[in-house]
Amino acid sequence: MPPRPLARHHLPGRAAGLWLALLLAGAAPGQEATFRDQSAAAGLTLDTNAACWADLNNDGRPDLVAGGAVWWNESPTFRRGPAMGAVVAADYDHDGFRDLFCWSQWKLYHNDAGAAFTPVALEGVPQAVSRGACWADFDNDGWLDLYVGGYEDWNAGVTWPTVVLQNLGGSGFKVALTVATYRTRGVTAADFDEDGDDDLYVSNYRLQPNQLWLNDAGRLRDVAAEYGVVATSSGFNGGHSIGAAWGDFDNDGRIDLFAGNFAHVDSRGDQPKSRFLRNLGAAGAWHFEDRGPCGVFYQESYATPAAGDYDNDGDLDLFFTTVYGTASFGRPNHPVLYRNDGAFTFADTTAATGLAGLPPTYQAAWADYDGDGDLDLVGGGRLWQNQSSGRHWLAVRLRGSGRTNHDAIGAQVRLRRGEQTLTRQVEAGTGEGNQNDLTLHFGLGDSAGPVDLQIRWPGRPELQTVAAVAVDQQVAITAP
Repeated sequence: MPPRPLARHHLPGRAAGLWLALLLAGAAPGQEATFRDQSAAAGLTLDTNAACWADLNNDGRPDLVAGGAVWWNESPTFRRGPAMGAVVAADYDHDGFRDLFCWSQWKLYHNDAGAAFTPVALEGVPQAVSRGACWADFDNDGWLDLYVGGYEDWNAGVTWPTVVLQNLGGSGFKVALTVATYRTRGVTAADFDEDGDDDLYVSNYRLQPNQLWLNDAGRLRDVAAEYGVVATSSGFNGGHSIGAAWGDFDNDGRIDLFAGNFAHVDSRGDQPKSRFLRNLGAAGAWHFEDRGPCGVFYQESYATPAAGDYDNDGDLDLFFTTVYGTASFGRPNHPVLYRNDGAFTFADTTAATGLAGLPPTYQAAWADYDGDGDLDLVGGGRLWQNQSSGRHWLAVRLRGSGRTNHDAIGAQVRLRRGEQTLTRQVEAGTGEGNQNDLTLHFGLGDSAGPVDLQIRWPGRPELQTVAAVAVDQQVAITAP
């Protein structure tokens, strides 16, 4: 069905009645959601490398960049577009269309109104190896900057430089910082201390410490050790970190962190395991409490995580991939879907949801590609369509204006549900080189009544309230 305009504040897309009908056609409330492999039916041919969801032609549907190409979402099928490496997507020049930074090739592509992608010259950028990047407006001037992680050439003993690219008012970029200290895998940003600017978490490999770059008016300072997020074990300076994911995992209104670690079993002792890091908020000076694995059982080769509420119960769940296969080195290794049961307790629902047997992969990204009100997953080289749980939901698409970047990256939305405060943030880069859709998804369980939204826009001290928003629909809100 072609998209058509909805009511006030609504994102162009399918009519709300159709969305609700599709939702109610799913499983009964409370039933475990399951996933169905729709790759072949959707016409997709994917590899197992990183994936990016973003609406690239403004038709209201998230498109996919994966498997070496852009895939145009013509739900229920996809049409193959131009060849493209691994990317993160955002509108860097405020023309209304998401552009692509190809971190696997260090190339920037301008989106020409959804018709083509034109290479943009990046002056002074080194040719290097990267495993991921993210967009964020670090200096809060309304224009999105880029943080590109530099990895390594192990055989040559070379650590490639990490680069910060500052946006020059949409006309191009300049190199603001180049440093070759750590072997970076994943980069992901969030305003965890709620001061109006994006901070950055960097996952570093080879037992090197992870970094938390605290943003103070555009000045970045590494506070990982001070704030308790190095994510290591006693006797180690760091982990074999590949990816991390921000998210409010306990519904207290504050953005927490999950840090993933590849953890060997060898003569070096108990290497750092993956763990959840709880944000203690203003009362705790925005430091973090290390909660440990919280049910994430040991596998040696964990890789990249992605957070999303797949069962619409209001809790952020976690899909976590592995580098090795099921029988590598005689130990089990396989991607796992962890259901969040609250109070930092996570349960393995991989088999129950139909995701058992996935191959090793660096691919993990969430989006509601078919517009039926539940999150779908691309992972392991396949498109997994969520078979709805029948619970209520709300999707929120934010648009910036003035000194807020067009995609509102760095913005946060909160809503109250009983005693809980659910928080979602707009981010363009998660795990190792992946990207979830920019549309924010709230599962609401059995809560059918309207909700009030509180929005924190980047660079703005005041909070915006949007009252009495009906559920089971997608809404669009523009910064005042």
